[in-house]
Amino acid sequence: MMTAGEIADRIRTGQVSSREVTEELLARIADDQEVNAVVEVRREYALAAADRADAMVAARGSLGPIGSLHGVPMTVKDCFDVAGLHTTWGNPAFAEHVADRDAAVVERLQRAGAIVVGKSNVHAMLADFGQTANEIYGRTNNPADLTRTPGGSSGGGAAALAADLTYLEYGSDLVGSIRLPAAYCGVYGLKPTNGLVPQRGFQVPGTPYLPSELPNLSTIGPLARTAGDLRLALHATAGPEAPYTYTLPRPRHTRLADYRVGVVLDHPAAPVTSEVGDALSDTIDRLARSGAKIVDNWPDDVDPDEQAEEFGRQVELFFALHANPDDDPGGGSGSGLTLEDVRGLDRRRMAARGRWQRYFEDVDVFLCPTSFTVAFPHGSSTIDGLPYETQVFWIAHAALTGHPALSMPIARTPAGLPIGAQVIGPWHEDDTAITFAELLAG
Repeated sequence: MMTAGEIADRIRTGQVSSREVTEELLARIADDQEVNAVVEVRREYALAAADRADAMVAARGSLGPIGSLHGVPMTVKDCFDVAGLHTTWGNPAFAEHVADRDAAVVERLQRAGAIVVGKSNVHAMLADFGQTANEIYGRTNNPADLTRTPGGSSGGGAAALAADLTYLEYGSDLVGSIRLPAAYCGVYGLKPTNGLVPQRGFQVPGTPYLPSELPNLSTIGPLARTAGDLRLALHATAGPEAPYTYTLPRPRHTRLADYRVGVVLDHPAAPVTSEVGDALSDTIDRLARSGAKIVDNWPDDVDPDEQAEEFGRQVELFFALHANPDDDPGGGSGSGLTLEDVRGLDRRRMAARGRWQRYFEDVDVFLCPTSFTVAFPHGSSTIDGLPYETQVFWIAHAALTGHPALSMPIARTPAGLPIGAQVIGPWHEDDTAITFAELLAG
């Protein structure tokens, strides 16, 4: 299956019609009986949009601008509002909720020419980073092994990409919910710099959107089959809403040999399995042969155990600050946090960001595992003998600081299970991480 960028180029040049591509994708979705990744489609809307895209190509753009994703059918996670489709968050209480307006990210994707054909499955209330299941749509399975998880809570989108049920996907990441599914399904997933993509239309049904400057660990970003497609999606969606404009900073380097790469391949808090460790070691060897400069170990002033623990406290603060006042009239979501606690948490979060930014003055990207393991069997409460929460360790550091971080596939086990590596980049230099991943993939 071609990438989103390749399909857009072929549509723009008349080598294939958007109608043909969209019909083929809708047929694959309809035929899927095993993965259960795409849970709702809008067929007639999608085909009409495809016809309009083809008419614009035939008219050589005289009917309107031809965007970077022109005519490309795609899906979005069932937590983003898409006018006319259900937004359920996997919660039976919202099973009948139909959005009347597109989320900001959906508006931008469609402005770039993408055709949002439907929704991908989520874990109930996005409440699990390792699995995707809910009472409305059931369980999503990993295309590499149907007995295993695709990760969560963006597991539907990652599985859809891996199963050729979509060309592009948009998800969300609070506790690794883009990066972990990407790693477990063998696709690319980007958690952009925090706040880079506007979140209007990404809220629990019935909750009005109110812009907030409170600390927000949750980030929305693309999943794709290549790093180049991540870039296309991010260029289409990044930046504040009108009247402001934004230009994504260019990558620091365009040759792999010019990159200075920090690397950590293992840690006692989340020791990698032998299969993951071997794949990461092979990747570092390949990097060294390319001429890239390898910088071993964590940043000098970063304590990874301390930062992972701090991230857990920050997640508690996140839920306290973003609790629904109607559900929690007293505020604080029962957390017991005091004002001094909140001030201390904010200071520690910003200090952690500052330490990583100083590190990125001399290092371009940081390479480490996305998870210590590959996709595990459905319903697991422990993984390879370790607590379920061990999955969080490797994704916690970029989640704490808000730095851009992506997961990329680097190998498969002998059983065919994908192995992912995580690339963390400098603050607001998302394309530096993307370009590095693109060059590393060859």
